[in-house]
Amino acid sequence: MILHEVSVQELQAMKESGADIFILDVRDQWEFDKANLAGHLIPIKELPERLHELNPNQHIIVHCQMGGRSSRAAAFLLDHGFKQVSNLRGGIKAWATEIDPDMEQY
Repeated sequence: MILHEVSVQELQAMKESGADIFILDVRDQWEFDKANLAGHLIPIKELPERLHELNPNQHIIVHCQMGGRSSRAAAFLLDHGFKQVSNLRGGIKAWATEIDPDMEQY
């Protein structure tokens, strides 16, 4: 299985175009409270029991702080029948560095 990744620039373009994407944040609540991309929070440890909250027909962009947890979560979703899943390369850290330098980093 090859995991599809999107860059922060690609995500920004998708958001600006109004693309039908679902941004899934798999970090912990305290991380989401510090900085987020206005996505839906499901911490990675809760993902198996909360799969019903996700639409398997929607393009899901998964992110975390730097990309490790989100790549595991994206692979998990693909293994469970989700077809349109992408990992945000570099995570929210890349977003804060390349797109929104005013975003709080931790």
